[in-house]
Amino acid sequence: MILYRFRYCATRLGPLRRLLTPRPQCRLNSTSTSSTAFQSSPPSSALASITSQLDQIAPRINIGAEQIEVLQGPKEFYETLKQKIRNAKTRIYLSTLYVGKTEHELISTIHDALAQAPELKVSILTDALRGTREDPFPSCASLLASFLTSFPGRVEIRMYHTPNLTGLRKRFIPKRINEGWGLQHIKLYGVDDEVILSGANLSSDYFTNRQDRYHVFCSKRVSDYYSQIHHAVCSISFLLETSPSTSSPSHNLAWPSSNTAPNPFLEPKAYIQAATSILQPLSSQFISPKPNPSSSSSQSTTTLYPLLSHPPTLNTELPLLTTLLSSQHLTSYTFTAGYFNPHPLVTRSLLSASSPPRSVPGTILTASPHANGFYNSSGVSGMLPAAYTHLSLRFLQAARKAGASVSLREWKKGVVGEEGGWTYHAKGVWAYFAPSASSSSSSAAEGKGVPGPSATVIGSSNYTSRSYGLDVEVGALVVTDDEALMRKWAREEEALRAWTEEVQEGELQGEERRAGWRVRAAMWIVRLVGGAL
Repeated sequence: MILYRFRYCATRLGPLRRLLTPRPQCRLNSTSTSSTAFQSSPPSSALASITSQLDQIAPRINIGAEQIEVLQGPKEFYETLKQKIRNAKTRIYLSTLYVGKTEHELISTIHDALAQAPELKVSILTDALRGTREDPFPSCASLLASFLTSFPGRVEIRMYHTPNLTGLRKRFIPKRINEGWGLQHIKLYGVDDEVILSGANLSSDYFTNRQDRYHVFCSKRVSDYYSQIHHAVCSISFLLETSPSTSSPSHNLAWPSSNTAPNPFLEPKAYIQAATSILQPLSSQFISPKPNPSSSSSQSTTTLYPLLSHPPTLNTELPLLTTLLSSQHLTSYTFTAGYFNPHPLVTRSLLSASSPPRSVPGTILTASPHANGFYNSSGVSGMLPAAYTHLSLRFLQAARKAGASVSLREWKKGVVGEEGGWTYHAKGVWAYFAPSASSSSSSAAEGKGVPGPSATVIGSSNYTSRSYGLDVEVGALVVTDDEALMRKWAREEEALRAWTEEVQEGELQGEERRAGWRVRAAMWIVRLVGGAL
């Protein structure tokens, strides 16, 4: 939800340029049998070409395509999450921006799982600002604190606090907008040997009428890897504690002496350095067995690249995303973000792909103002739908000047706040590659020559300057030549497109849609004081 201008790129890309430097190759195998190990693709194939570049940037986990399940909507996401929690045996780790303060059913489900599995341990990570916003009234923190008295020693609640909001900023910036200075934005929902990657938080709207994306990875290796990220961020976060009283238990946030970084309130610069040293190894520490050259080259290959961003020093998502969009094998793409304001390098990559001489067809899916979570909100946040309209207009203007073959479509399903109204929160990329010479698919997608996308990006990031400059983000880039998985991604993309309509530059310039001077002034002021909404 950043309100930075595209020209931000010219003055603030120094640290990110360093992050684009290729890294040594690193691989993991996610499956336990040799039949699903990585197989070398023919050198001429699109898959081999793109993965050879991605291997230089981030860890690689080879996974069976059948180990990936794509969920379609919020109700399926919620029911799947509860079902996996009920069957948990050893671990539950949940990373989210916040847990809704009234999510008693979810809490009860976790409570029952703890009661029936004596070996089960639970770790929950949220953001400190969002998690305590309503204190001293009922809040995410007060809801989660109930675990600490019921299951001492088996449940850990951690809350990450950005090092960017300290001193006078923290004292005077209102709670409603202070999250603009940085958040714990990861959405990881791990249970035993499975993990769900999503952009959804854990509250009622994300379970009912807020559209997002949800991938289930049924792999111990993948779950173990993301568990390490979860616990690493926990180790640099505040610990939620309870303080019993004669009336009702209270809670507070403590900085344990066992934490591997100094308190961000007291030493923000030293905190960033320590956090980087803890998280950096997770982006490059693993090496898997080499490909098996004797195995059949006809077997499908699916590869997962974990994405991790901890500003201002660590970012594997941005270089992987720009590498994907710059691939010579890219034939079309769809990019979606509920809050459309891509980082300047992402904007440049989208327009470069769709402009001559490449002219790759591109589609942008974003929320209509009527599907924006801030529609009719009070205060400054109520200006956000108009601000995102303004940013969409600027993108279309830039596309027109570049001669880019890209369209922008707005998602709308009713009107927020009215009966049957939904909000749109999905984010990600679907990338179509040119089919290999040996491809014999008889079920090719119309106009694309393949059954569906060959790659997708999923996770918590909105791909904005805020995502890469302030927030902690985690996701995955998955590449495959498995036709069944490609069809799953095609169905997911088509289900989102079904609720969209294309908008033109002229429509966004009309009186009903044009952003007023107050909106543009608010955007400028937020940038001026170092924040991002």
